[in-house]
Amino acid sequence: MSVELVDLAEHDLPVSDGTGSFDHPSVKTLTGIIDVAGAILVSSPVYNYDLSAAAKNLMELTGSAWTEKPVGFLCAGGGRASYTSPVGFANSLMFDFRCLIVPRFVYCTKNDFTEAGEPGPEIRDRVERLAAAVVDLSCALAWVRENKAAVAAP
Repeated sequence: MSVELVDLAEHDLPVSDGTGSFDHPSVKTLTGIIDVAGAILVSSPVYNYDLSAAAKNLMELTGSAWTEKPVGFLCAGGGRASYTSPVGFANSLMFDFRCLIVPRFVYCTKNDFTEAGEPGPEIRDRVERLAAAVVDLSCALAWVRENKAAVAAP
């Protein structure tokens, strides 16, 4: 199984304006990447109890490429009170694009990192569990799609 890291800072994305922004070359590139992905892990800082504007803009610009994909979340916030911040983004993915949201997600604050800035052991364990859950769900979904006739048989 291959993995591709997409850093939005490396893409010159326009602001979604509902018109010409969808034809932008970076939008087409990212739409293609998301379209062929078996699953997606969204990693975002939390600002004002929500995911970053860049993450929301990406979803708006790439829209239907997310359809029916498993999606997991890794978030970092300033305090524990923002723990549920991915829920609004997840709801949009579920209702607009029928994504399968992995119920396990990672949320951390600065206290979860070592003095050297590395994730602590608990966060590393949670990231590994999230990654395993996303892979399991993606593989199971792929198997069902490939074996649809056998699964539907009485």
